[in-house]
Amino acid sequence: MATRSPIPPLESPNNSDVTIVPVTGWWLRRQFIRLPWSLYANDPVWIPPLLIERHEHISSRNPYFAHARAKFWLAYKGGKAVGRISAQIDDLHIERYCDSTGFFGMLEAVNDEAVFDSLLRTAETWLSSQEIHHIRGPFNLSINQECGLLVEGFQHPPMLMMGHAPPYYASRLEAIGYKGTKDTLAYRIDAEFTPPKIMTLVAQRTAERINVRALRREHFDSEIAILQDIFNDAWSGNWGYVPFTNAEFSHLAQSLKFLVADDLVQIAEVDGVPAAMIVVFPNVNEAIRDLNGRLFPFGWAKLLWRLKATHPQSARIPLMGVRKQYQRSLLGTALAFMVIDAVREPGLKLGIQDVELSWILEDNEGMRSILESLGGTAYKRYRIYQKTL
Repeated sequence: MATRSPIPPLESPNNSDVTIVPVTGWWLRRQFIRLPWSLYANDPVWIPPLLIERHEHISSRNPYFAHARAKFWLAYKGGKAVGRISAQIDDLHIERYCDSTGFFGMLEAVNDEAVFDSLLRTAETWLSSQEIHHIRGPFNLSINQECGLLVEGFQHPPMLMMGHAPPYYASRLEAIGYKGTKDTLAYRIDAEFTPPKIMTLVAQRTAERINVRALRREHFDSEIAILQDIFNDAWSGNWGYVPFTNAEFSHLAQSLKFLVADDLVQIAEVDGVPAAMIVVFPNVNEAIRDLNGRLFPFGWAKLLWRLKATHPQSARIPLMGVRKQYQRSLLGTALAFMVIDAVREPGLKLGIQDVELSWILEDNEGMRSILESLGGTAYKRYRIYQKTL
């Protein structure tokens, strides 16, 4: 029978009664992953993530760690785990921006000033030791994964791969010197939206050049390469952009292969050349809400039934992009409208009623205008914080 790993010597960065423990060994890793269960026990909208997925996320098998390194810590008070944090350095970000910026993430903690102060100071100290001069977050773990702190929309449950947090997190971060540097939005759209006249008109004017088609599963690998290429090009000018590596997108594609019907992935071509894409993921959070993070012994069967037979009534669009050369043009607007419209009917046939498009930069006025013309409303706000070390 396995025994618990002993807790290593404790460190206290601010001489409080909070002690910080680096996460080493399976027992501390287990505590790190399970901490949110105690913090959100009385939050009616929190959804327990799948434990197996969380273990994979912070393990060396996550392809993110091919270009990044991270440290993880737990905070204890009175012998009880009361907080956690990660600090990470992404070599791709450093190479692209040369700004000596590192990141914090995986932040969860009780409403206690000393706990937040100890956790953030620990992350800051490690990053400083690595010649990092700015800290930004939260990122769990990358800007291409969960990012930003929920600051509006607490009453709504989180969608697939989107974060949740209590309202006090923002004030705790701000109290120790963190300032908001960028806001992102989650938009909600009724799947039965009526296309506006401008959408129909723009589509008609560009119809001869644009062809929209579903994913061709028989050419899955080459289709995934097209999606990755469009996405990386489309997002390359966005704030904080770091490209998906081949390994990262391939890892994401395995989820897509299992979870997403072919016609919920649409590729738009201009004169026969792929120019825009969209991917709709069923909201797995809706299907796992009552599993308490466990797939065994019977959770996997419930999940499979709910995804394949009954299907979630909500979905999220995490991947959408129009190549840079078409952005801010009539053709670009048409491409965005047409890929959104192309997934509408397939979604309705599966019973999808509610769709979240996230995340959208607050200052991305072009995309926000398109979504609002379709009846979309910004119902959640996430904030990315920064501090100079």
